[in-house]
Amino acid sequence: MTAKLDYQWHLRQVMATRGMFSTTDLLAPLAERGIKLSSSQVYRLVVDRPERLSLKILMALLDILDCTMEELIEPMPVAGLAKKTKVVGGEAGVGELRPKRARIAPAGE
Repeated sequence: MTAKLDYQWHLRQVMATRGMFSTTDLLAPLAERGIKLSSSQVYRLVVDRPERLSLKILMALLDILDCTMEELIEPMPVAGLAKKTKVVGGEAGVGELRPKRARIAPAGE
């Protein structure tokens, strides 16, 4: 019997490590590589785990993010999948990579 495999999609985390915090940051680089996707399609690609993905898009993402397939897609056995818990303020692992908001203090402080 062969082991059943699943995968985790790490596009959002890889983008965050590269300083890309908005899904629209991918629109122009994808278009430069001849891939025309709407902003909602890119959003779904970043936020959701894709069930199907063209090799052209995958290769473009690897090129844009200068990463390997192992960084983007993590294979794992089906039985080992744990339910993802939502973290307030973003996904687990991305929050600490976000830039801190500037605090504006009144003059004289």
